[in-house]
Amino acid sequence: MSLLAVGVSHQTAPVALLEQFAMGPDDRVKALHELVGSDHVSEALVLATCNRIEVFAEVDRFHGGVTDVSRVLARQAGATVEELSPYVTVHYEDQAVAHLFTVASGLDSMVVGETQVLGQLRAAYALAREQGTVGRALHPVAQRALRVGKRVHTETGIDRAGASLVSVALDRAEHVIGSLRDRAVLVVGAGSMGALAATTLARRDAAVVVSSRTEASAARLADSVGGRAADLADLTMELAAADVLVTCTGATGLVVGTDVVADAMSDRDGRPLVVVDLALPRDVDPGVAALPGVHVVDLALLQGERAATPGRPTAGPVAADDIAAAHALVETETALLRAERQAAEVAPTVSALRSQAAEVVDAELLRLSTRLPDLDARARAEIARTVRRVVDKLLHEPTVRVKALAATSGETDYAGALRALFGLGIDTPVEVLSDAVTVDPELRAGEAS
Repeated sequence: MSLLAVGVSHQTAPVALLEQFAMGPDDRVKALHELVGSDHVSEALVLATCNRIEVFAEVDRFHGGVTDVSRVLARQAGATVEELSPYVTVHYEDQAVAHLFTVASGLDSMVVGETQVLGQLRAAYALAREQGTVGRALHPVAQRALRVGKRVHTETGIDRAGASLVSVALDRAEHVIGSLRDRAVLVVGAGSMGALAATTLARRDAAVVVSSRTEASAARLADSVGGRAADLADLTMELAAADVLVTCTGATGLVVGTDVVADAMSDRDGRPLVVVDLALPRDVDPGVAALPGVHVVDLALLQGERAATPGRPTAGPVAADDIAAAHALVETETALLRAERQAAEVAPTVSALRSQAAEVVDAELLRLSTRLPDLDARARAEIARTVRRVVDKLLHEPTVRVKALAATSGETDYAGALRALFGLGIDTPVEVLSDAVTVDPELRAGEAS
């Protein structure tokens, strides 16, 4: 079995294609079960964000696993595997681990150093656990990825690159209309991204108005940032008064039509309106960009800016030392996890070898007792201790060495060699499986927060 990562992201695919992968909660559950129900995938985790959808899976065959995952992705996008292939990235084993750690750290984000993806990964892992699609292979990988992401943001200065996509988009808005202080900003959407937008706007002293399909959610978010809630039915009126519109709903269709914005612009006396659309799929009709006085900032624009300055984060220059430190931490943690996984793979074999040796010793001591029935108890006990001591000493060096060798990188299957040499036909013991799927209490606490 091997770890595989297959997906598309802003690094390889245009926003128009990423929009086709938009997944609601039910879609994610369906995809998880479709993945583990395929021929070659035994475990799966789906990370779907506003600029990527990636599947991390445990597979029994590389090519078969890639095919199975690609089919699920293609179905979600309403495309064929062949149509998607130019945009799909594939990572295998250590590369897959390193990629997941890099994503969790914000190093692969459209805004280098953003922290939101760490929460999205935590949610993806929680859903996979809830649906029973992660097991002894993906549990330790996902848990380590969450810890790595947290370490990178705690121990390096990468956060200075930019807190989130929201901050970058609002910076672009300020380039158009100036400071957002005391500016009226309408936030449509009260989910996690909406909350992040409203909080960021409050820090910039904007006058925040929140609107959502769920009035209670809008009121709660507005109250938390000192703003006010507005009915979604009053969208045209609110737009007429706003300087900036920020949309970030989880809707699968358009929320703000061109006609609504056009009506609002007719009552603005020529004042410009900045539309910040951070949703995927987009909330605002693309035709809005053609309206006089309207300036649109969306994911496609941010992606284009990043592509125009490769190697630089959208939010501005980041200290090279911070980026290097983050990558070094990812590399170190990848090597540590590799050693742990390889050592874990050989542990059942070592346990089986010792069990086999113990059975041989017990059988020989029983044979001795039948051949020498008059041997006194003291002598019998001393012989037993001696034989067991000899066997332990003979096995000590090989078992220590095989564990050490298994923890090093390389192509040699030391556990397989040990099984072949000693004729050990074993399955992974139940207690090993139980230990492997223990969920870190710290991660559970992180979900609750």
